[in-house]
Amino acid sequence: MSTEDFDFVVIGGGSGGYAAASLGAQLGMKVAIVDGAEELGGLCILRGCMPSKTLIQSANRYLSMRRAKEFGLRAEGISFDGGEMIERKKRLIAEFADHRRKQLEYGPFELVRGWGTFVDAQTLEVSGEPPRRLRAKSFLIATGSALKFVDVPGLKETGFLDSDTVLESAKIPKSVIMLGAGPIALEFAHYYNALGTEVTIVQRGNQVLRDMDGDVAMAASDALCARGVKLFLGTSLKRVEKSATGKRVVFQHEMAERSVEAEEIVYGLGREPNLGRLNLAAAGIHAPHGKLSPNCNQQTSVPHIFAAGDAAGPHEIVHIAIQQAEIAARNAHRLITGSSEAMECIDYRLKLFVAFMEPQVAAIGFSERELMMANAPYAVARYPFADHGKAMVIGETDGFVKLIATPGSCEILGAAAVGPEAGELIHELSVAIYFRASAHDLLKIPHYHPTLSEIWTYPAEELAKA
Repeated sequence: MSTEDFDFVVIGGGSGGYAAASLGAQLGMKVAIVDGAEELGGLCILRGCMPSKTLIQSANRYLSMRRAKEFGLRAEGISFDGGEMIERKKRLIAEFADHRRKQLEYGPFELVRGWGTFVDAQTLEVSGEPPRRLRAKSFLIATGSALKFVDVPGLKETGFLDSDTVLESAKIPKSVIMLGAGPIALEFAHYYNALGTEVTIVQRGNQVLRDMDGDVAMAASDALCARGVKLFLGTSLKRVEKSATGKRVVFQHEMAERSVEAEEIVYGLGREPNLGRLNLAAAGIHAPHGKLSPNCNQQTSVPHIFAAGDAAGPHEIVHIAIQQAEIAARNAHRLITGSSEAMECIDYRLKLFVAFMEPQVAAIGFSERELMMANAPYAVARYPFADHGKAMVIGETDGFVKLIATPGSCEILGAAAVGPEAGELIHELSVAIYFRASAHDLLKIPHYHPTLSEIWTYPAEELAKA
């Protein structure tokens, strides 16, 4: 087998991998991108962001129709067709995937189809017909994530849906048990609940959305419960079994053994880096507990091998994957050209988070929890949607917004929103934090009335007066 030489080889053709390969080629490097998936596109397009939000949009429209009477409207005899919802999703995803496939096939780099395995720190062997061997001065691991399976007794035998199979299921069950309460699990809980399914959430931790501040998590929980979702927190899963009416989950809760039954179980206990095929040991890469944990330059323990996206962590979010990947490409270029320019370091100060449940949950920057752990002083102010005119007009009054700022100067350090269009509203604060704006600065910016956006002025005013 002959060996082909490259400057930069990217393993994985998802959003991060494509961004890195494109930028690397623009910088003048000879680049190859390796992807062995049956269908090109990456997790976000094929089985993540885009298909899930397409189905959630159908559920949101149906939920609005169910609430028509609140607005003096009549929408009687409404129904949905799960098959048609799935078909709409397939059409859209096919368009997105086809666009990405063309970008990969006709990009300014070489697309190598097959699974990559390290032979040593400079060489990657790629399966295929015929197999190929690529030698490179630098690599980027951008292989995404895979379902993380927690071995609950009886779960495999009983059967379940997961975050992949839900997206293909045209059947909407009458009842579901959701295992887990992270963002993916809560989005699917909202999806089923909006379509009239009876939803029960069984969560190991003591709050939903474990990385969020407690007040944010509580507001999300309260809104779900108000819609009829049953929520069990602080549980320990014991076993799963078939029952006369469907499936049963048995768990420990508040010092007692409890059980719930439903037609279907949805597994939402998370994902993990997809590293199994790479043979990291051959490249000398340390990955304790299956995690790469790159430094702020996106370098793994082997300096010329970088990592980005879900394979790298610590935040499994598409825009961060792209940011990490582009930093990796620029740093790889610095490394192989012997540049004296300092390596670029990622800044998670602007990390964004959105969960597309109802109400939506969004956050930017530092949380109160992070600042307390760092023993950093801060001030915080909140304002409820229940007292906000536009929210009352549109009938979406669950939740609140909050701003977190430095005492004295009032520089905005972080923000969170639980409420209508929180995923859109949070971007105003992304801009503010990027430019290190203060609460005083935010108050100087005109906000049209009545809009949802003007709600940010109320906590800003409270902070500015302090």
